[in-house]
Amino acid sequence: MKYKLIAVDLDGTLYNDQLKITSDTLNTMIKAQEMGIRIALASGRPLPGLFHARDLLKLNEHHGMLVAYNGGKVVDTTTNEVLYDKYIPDDLAMELLEHLKDYPVNPIIDDGKVLYVTDKNGYRVKEEALNDSMEYVEVPSLTEHLDFHLNKILTAVDPQKTYDVLETIGMPFRNQVTFVRTAPYYIEAIPVGTSKASGLSNVCKGLGIDSSEVIAFGDAENDLEMIQFAGHGVAMGNACDALKDAADEVTLTNNEDGIAHTLNHLLGCR
Repeated sequence: MKYKLIAVDLDGTLYNDQLKITSDTLNTMIKAQEMGIRIALASGRPLPGLFHARDLLKLNEHHGMLVAYNGGKVVDTTTNEVLYDKYIPDDLAMELLEHLKDYPVNPIIDDGKVLYVTDKNGYRVKEEALNDSMEYVEVPSLTEHLDFHLNKILTAVDPQKTYDVLETIGMPFRNQVTFVRTAPYYIEAIPVGTSKASGLSNVCKGLGIDSSEVIAFGDAENDLEMIQFAGHGVAMGNACDALKDAADEVTLTNNEDGIAHTLNHLLGCR
C-alpha cells in the first residue's frame, strides 16, 4: 500500500509525557514528508495549540494540515486557508454555558486567540493556557462575554468524576452536541457529527486522498473515529482499551517512539 497521509494526535501520541517530540519521532516524520507524504495534526486543542508542533515538523514547507477542535476547523499550513469551520450555533452555545453551571465542571472557551474563564485560578486553566501557548483572561460571565463563534466548549473536571458527569451532562442536547472525554480531566462539547474523522475526511477530499491511503495515530477516546476512518489505524501502547481494540496495530508508547517505530516499519523512513 502506498500511503499518502499521516494523521497524528498530539497529547499522549506525538508528544511524550514531558510534552516533547523526541528526536527519533521528529526526524522520522520529517523524512516521511521528504518522501512526499503529507502530515495532518489532529487534536482537540484550539488552533494555536498546534502551532508549536507545526513549526517543529516544518509542515508549512510540506503543505501539512491542521485539524483543530476535534475536527471542527481545518487549516492548510502553507496557505493558512481555512478549509473547514464548524461551530456550535450561537444561541445553543449560550444555552450550553448556562447548562454547565449545574455540573461540577470548569468551562474554558476561546476565540482562537485567547482563553476565557470565570476563575483564572480554576482547575486546569493555567495548564491549558500553557499547553496551547495562549493567554487566559478572567471575565465575570462567559455568556455575557460571548461575541464570537465557539468550535467547542472545553470543561475541566475532577478525573474521579469525569465518567459520572459524562453519563448525564449531554442528555438534553444529544441531537445537537456531542460530549466527549478527551483526557482524564477534560470533557468537550462539539457539534454533532464533528470528530477528528470528519475533519480528516475534509482533508482527504481537499487533497484527493482516499481513506485507505491514510495512517492515523492516537491514544484517547476522541481518536476512535479517526482510527477507524484510516486505512491503517494505530493505537499507541499507552492508548485506552477501546482504541486498542479498534486499531489495526498497537505500537509502542508515546515515551518509546511508537510513531517512529511504526513508520519505519511501514514506510522505511530510516
